[in-house]
Amino acid sequence: MILDNRFGAITDQEIIRQAKQHCIDKGMTPELIPTHTHQLDHETLAARREKYKEYIEVIQVFVNKFLTSGSGNPVVITITDHEGYILDQAGDPTIIETARFLGIIDGMGYSQEDGPSSIHLCLQYKRPFTLIGEDHFHQILHRMACYSAPFHNEDGTEIIGTISLMTHKEYAHPHLYALLCTMADSLEREIVTRKQNTQLQTLNQVLLRTNHYGVIITDAKGRILELNQHSLRLLYPEGSDKDRDKYVNRSVFDLKPIGEYYERVIYEQEICIGKELSFEISGSLNHYILDVQPAYDREGRLMRVVGSLRDITEMKRTEEVLRNTEKLVFAGQVAVSIAHEVRNPLTTVKGMLQLANKEVCLRHYDLIMSELERANLMVGEFMILGKPQAAIFKLEDCGEILQEALHLFMIQAKLSEIEITQHLAESATILCDRNQVKQVFLNILKNAMEALLQGGNIHVLLDVHEGYQRVTFTDNGSGMTEEVLRRIGEPFHTTKPDGNGLGIMIVQRIMESHQGKMNIRSEIGRGTTVEIMLPIPICRNENSV
Repeated sequence: MILDNRFGAITDQEIIRQAKQHCIDKGMTPELIPTHTHQLDHETLAARREKYKEYIEVIQVFVNKFLTSGSGNPVVITITDHEGYILDQAGDPTIIETARFLGIIDGMGYSQEDGPSSIHLCLQYKRPFTLIGEDHFHQILHRMACYSAPFHNEDGTEIIGTISLMTHKEYAHPHLYALLCTMADSLEREIVTRKQNTQLQTLNQVLLRTNHYGVIITDAKGRILELNQHSLRLLYPEGSDKDRDKYVNRSVFDLKPIGEYYERVIYEQEICIGKELSFEISGSLNHYILDVQPAYDREGRLMRVVGSLRDITEMKRTEEVLRNTEKLVFAGQVAVSIAHEVRNPLTTVKGMLQLANKEVCLRHYDLIMSELERANLMVGEFMILGKPQAAIFKLEDCGEILQEALHLFMIQAKLSEIEITQHLAESATILCDRNQVKQVFLNILKNAMEALLQGGNIHVLLDVHEGYQRVTFTDNGSGMTEEVLRRIGEPFHTTKPDGNGLGIMIVQRIMESHQGKMNIRSEIGRGTTVEIMLPIPICRNENSV
C-alpha cells in the first residue's frame, strides 16, 4: 500500500516520480540489477558498528521479539547510520539471501545514484518513507516492499540513523509502517533510558564508594536497596565485610537510631537535613550528622529515599578542646583579678600586725602570721592560673604540626562548605612547644572559619622568610574594621555574640614565649590575613668559637 501522506507541498508519489526521472536522465536501465557505488571498508565498518553498538543491541531485541511473535511474515530489518550505510541486518534467512543477491550487505551505502530507496528518501526528507512494488526503479525490486523510519539523538534535533524493513510485496500492509515507526520511537526512548540509568549507576557508585560518609538507599517502603561499607563501619564498627549482605532487602526502620528519620520522610514527607545524633558505640560516645531526603519520579511518586551519615566525632572533640582552652584562660583572667584584689588587703593586714607586735606582744601572733602566709600562698596559686603553662621546647617540624591542625579542621570545613587550600612551599625545624604551636594554628583557623558564615576559602601558605618559618592564613571573609584591628587581643573584646576575646590573646602570649611575631591585615569585604613568624634556630658548628 502506498501511503500518500503530505509533508509540505510535495507528495510521496511526486518524490518517487522525480527520483525515477533522475535515474532515466542518468541513463540507468531498469532491467539490470542495481549496483551500489558506496561501500565501507572493514575497518571503518567495525568502527561505526562500535559507535552504534547500543542501538544495534536494542534493535536486535525488538527483531527477536517480532520474529518470535508468530506473525509468519518473512522480513529482514536493517539498521543504518546517518549517511545510509548498513550496519546490521537480521530476520528471515530467505529475505536476507535475496538482499545479498542484490548487493545489500553490511557496509553498503544507499545514495541517489543507485536509484530510489526508502532509506535514502527517509534521510533526505527526514521522515518515514515507503516504497512498494513498482515504486522502485529497478524491475527486480518490484516484488519487494520496503519501509524506513528515522531515529534521532537524545534531544530529537538530529537524525542519527534509520530502521528499515524489507518483505515480499504480497505481505505489504500499513501495520508494518506503523510497527516500524513505533520501533523507532521505542528505540529512542530505550537509548535515553539506558543513558540515564548509566548516569544514575555512575552517580550511585561514586556515592556508595566514598569513605567520607555512610550512604543508605531505600525504596518507597523503606526496604534497603543499597548501602556502602562505610555506613556499617559507622553504625557497627565490629562488623565484617560480609555483614553488609545481611542488611540489603531488610527494613531500614530496624536500624536504630536512624530508622525513625526514614519513617518521617516516607510517611510524613518530613525531610531531615543536618540532624545531629549522638550515641554510644563500643563504649565511646560518637557524634554524627544525618541527612535523609526523598527522590521522586516525574509523576511525583516516591521512588527512593537517600540517607547520608557523616562522622563529626573528631570535630566535636576539637571544639571541646577549644572550649576548654578558652574556659581555662577565662578562669585564669578571673582568678588573677580576684587574686590581686585579695592580696592587697592581706598585705595591709600583715604589715599592721607586724607593727603592732613590735609595740605589744600580741597573743597568738605566730599562729595568725602562719595563717596569713597560707592565705597568701593560696592567692599565689590563683595567680598561676592566669599564666601560660610551663612550655616544653623541642626541635619540631613545623609542617607536621600544621598538617595535624589542618586535619582536625578538615571535616568541620567541609560541613561549613569552606574550602581549605594549601601551599606547603618549605617546612623548617623550629624550637617550640608542639602543643602550644598547634593551639596557635587551631585558634587562627577557628577565627577564619567563623568569619566565613556563607562558606568560602581559607588559603594556608607555609614558607621560610628572613630566618623565620612563616605560616600565612588568608580568608575571603567579611574582614575587620580599623577599630577592631586596633583592639584585637584585648581580653573580653570580641565581635562574636558568644565569644570572650581570649583566642587571639592566647596566640599572642604563645608567640611571645616563642620569640615569634604575628601580623594581621584585614579589609572590610575582602577578608583577613594572619601571618605567623616563628624563628628558625641557627645551626652552629661545634668547632666554632
